[in-house]
Amino acid sequence: MRFDYRAHRLHSLNKHDKLIGYLFGDLTINTISASDQDLNAKASSNPHSTKLTMTQTLEAWSVLLDQSRVYEAAIRTELQSAPILSSRLGTEVFLKREDQQPVFSFKLRGAYNCIAQLCVADRPRGVVCASAGNHAQGVAMSAAKLSLPAVIVMPVTTPEIKVAAVRRFGGEWVTVELVGDNFDAAKNYAIALAETQGFTFIPPYDNAQVIAGQASCGTEIADELIDADYVFVPTGGGGLLAGVALALAIRGAKTQVIAVEPEGAACFKAALEGRERVKLESVDLFVDGVAVAQIGELNFAATQIKTAAGKSLVNQVITCTSDEVCAAIKDFFDETRCIAEPAAALAISGLKTFVKQQTQAGVDMSDKKLVAIISGANMNFDRLRYIAERTEIGEDKESVFAAEISEQKGAFLHFCRLLKGLEITEFNYRYQPFADLKSLPARVFFGLKIRPEERAELLSELEDAQIKVHDLTHDELAQNHVRHLIGGQVCLSNERMFSAEFPEKPGALLNFLSNLGAEFNITLFHYRNHGAADGRVLFGVEISEEQRADFTHRMERTGYVYEEVTDHPAIRLFL
Repeated sequence: MRFDYRAHRLHSLNKHDKLIGYLFGDLTINTISASDQDLNAKASSNPHSTKLTMTQTLEAWSVLLDQSRVYEAAIRTELQSAPILSSRLGTEVFLKREDQQPVFSFKLRGAYNCIAQLCVADRPRGVVCASAGNHAQGVAMSAAKLSLPAVIVMPVTTPEIKVAAVRRFGGEWVTVELVGDNFDAAKNYAIALAETQGFTFIPPYDNAQVIAGQASCGTEIADELIDADYVFVPTGGGGLLAGVALALAIRGAKTQVIAVEPEGAACFKAALEGRERVKLESVDLFVDGVAVAQIGELNFAATQIKTAAGKSLVNQVITCTSDEVCAAIKDFFDETRCIAEPAAALAISGLKTFVKQQTQAGVDMSDKKLVAIISGANMNFDRLRYIAERTEIGEDKESVFAAEISEQKGAFLHFCRLLKGLEITEFNYRYQPFADLKSLPARVFFGLKIRPEERAELLSELEDAQIKVHDLTHDELAQNHVRHLIGGQVCLSNERMFSAEFPEKPGALLNFLSNLGAEFNITLFHYRNHGAADGRVLFGVEISEEQRADFTHRMERTGYVYEEVTDHPAIRLFL
C-alpha cells in the first residue's frame, strides 16, 4: 500500500494553517541543529544517540563510526589506480570511485546511516528531506530499504531526470513534492512538514549520523592505502570532508586531508580564514553538488579537532575555476571512460593544482600517493556541451583573444602570418559599414591552441607589429556571450548592456519582460543554458538618464541578479 502523507498532514486544521504560514514566511522556523544538541555519544546510554556538543573528541566520534550501519545499503567502492594522471603528473594518483554506489553518489552512506539509527517509535511516522540531487536519491533508496515512508521535497525547477530517479529508487515508499523555485523554499517546506506532521527531517550534512555514515568512505581508504600522503575531498556543506578526516585520524593514518572548493563557493576557505563559519553573499552554481553558502556547524567543528601534534584535522583548502573542473571531467573520462559530475571532478582538479604548486616549489612528488574522491556521477546530459566547450581552456590548451587590426585590404593575411602556423580554433570578424577606414580598426575575436608559456611571447610579437590584443581566455562574459554575437556594432547613444542570471524555469523570460514593460526598447538579448539552475543572459536596453531610476526599480522587482557591463572591454570592442 502506498503511503499517503497528505491525509496524515491535514488531520489538524491548526497544523495545516501553521504549515501554510511557513510557506509564505509568516512564521519563524525553529530547528534543532546538530551542534545545539548535547554531544556525549561515548557515554550515552542510548547507543544510537546523535546528540553531540561542540566539545568533540576523536574518541567520542569513534563510537559513532563503529555503530554505523552503512553497509546494509551502500557498497565498498573501488580505490582505483589512475595510470594516465599518474604518468602526466609524475606522482601516484588513486581515484576513490563513489560514483559506483547504487545511487551513483556517496550520499547514500550518510542518508542511510542517519535513517537506520532512528528509534523504533520514530520510524512509522516517516522521514522528510529537501534536495534537488544526490541527497534526495540517497534518502529515497534508504527509505525503501528500511520500509518506511518518506517525503522528498524538491524545487519545481528540478530536472525531470532527477525527479524520476528519486521515484525509481524510492518506489511505493516515497512521495515527491515539487515546491518553490529554489532550494531554500523546498527546505523550509520540508522542515515545516517535520514540525507539523511528526516526520523526522534528514539533513544533507550537518548531522552526526550523516557524518558518521560518510566517514565509512575514509575508513575504506585507510583499509586499502593507509600510507596515502594526501586525500582530496570535494567540499560543500562538509559532511564528506568531516567524515573522511575523522575516519583517517581514528585509524591513525598520517594522511593529510585537503578540502577542494569552487572559487565561487569557497565557504570552507572563508571559515578557515575567519576562524569561524562565514555565510557567503552569493554562490556560483556551476559545481552544483557543492554550491553551499555556509559550511555545516558540526562539520566545521569536526574538521578543527586537534591532533596529537596540535594541528587541525583539516587545515588546507584549494579552490578551482569552472574551466579547471571541466578539464578534470575530461581527465576522469580519459582514465575510466565514465563521466563524473562537476563536484566529483573537483577533487581531481584540486589534486592537479596541488601537484603543480608543489612541483613549482621544488617538492619531489614522485614518491607520493594522492587520492581524489570521485563523489558522484549524477549530471544532466545537456551540460556536456558546455563542459566540452570549456575543457580546452581549463587544460590551458586554448586561449581566446580580441585583436584590433587595420581595416584595409591585406591586413587579414598579414595578421594570420604573424600567428606563425598556430592552430586557429575560432575566428570571428564582421565588417563595420559605418567605419572610417582610415581611423577605426577592425575587431577580430579569435582562438588559438597555445600553451601558457607560448602566450606571452605571441602577445609581445603582435604588439611589436602594432596590433593591440586583449586576452579574454578567462573572461566569463566573453566566453558565455560575446563570442556568439560577433556581427557588428550598433550606434545607439543611450544603449546600456547588462548581464543577468535568469532561473531555469518556465515563465522566467515572461517575468522579466512583464516587469520591464513597454517603456524600454530591448536592443540585444542573448541567453545560454549551461545545465545549471540559472541561465546566463546578456541584454541591451535603451535607457535615458530620466529612466535610470525606473529601470532599476523594475529590475529589482524581477528578483534576478544583474549588473551593468556596458564598459566591459569585450562589449566595447564587439557590441
